Amino acid sequence: MDETTGLRERKKAATRLALHEAALRLAADEGIDAVTVEAIADAANVSRRTFSNYFSNKEQALFHGDTMRLHRLLQLIREQPVDEAPWTVLSRAAERLTEEVFGGSEPSWLTQRRKLRGHPGLAPHQVAAYAAIERELAAELAHRLTDDDVALRSRLLAATFLAILRVAVQHWIEHPGDPMAETVRTALAAAAPAAAHRGRTSTGT
Repeated sequence: MDETTGLRERKKAATRLALHEAALRLAADEGIDAVTVEAIADAANVSRRTFSNYFSNKEQALFHGDTMRLHRLLQLIREQPVDEAPWTVLSRAAERLTEEVFGGSEPSWLTQRRKLRGHPGLAPHQVAAYAAIERELAAELAHRLTDDDVALRSRLLAATFLAILRVAVQHWIEHPGDPMAETVRTALAAAAPAAAHRGRTSTGT
């Protein structure tokens, strides 16, 4: 039963990824306004109904890659020692994710993403992709804080971190000459004095 369930989930993940890649490719080649859900489904060799089982609209399909990377980021954060200072944990996880995604040559999807930058209709969907994971991140950070008003502080820290990361990534996409890791590191370091919170026993920032 577990093997069957695992195979089914892998097939779903593969279909979702195929739809995302088709949406990104078509939007980069034809312009996002010209792309339809039907065209994305055709390009991924699935039906329009199948598309609707995975995504609500073409924008959600476009930003599926962001969603996957953000969930990987959350996993990396959860793997860090609970007594580490929260901002240290967040910064380390962001650097590790950057190394995983951009450590070698530039991924092929990045060229396509750069063609879409500046489109006014995409910004809200990118923000939504980050906001969707904010509560999960806040819940994880709440276990690492000992301050008063932990619920509020954890949400503020999560929102601040994700906003900085989103802006850093967007800046790098718009300025590809800069190393991605350095851009993220600089952005997080600049915000650290205001955003850092102490962990349970750590004496770091």
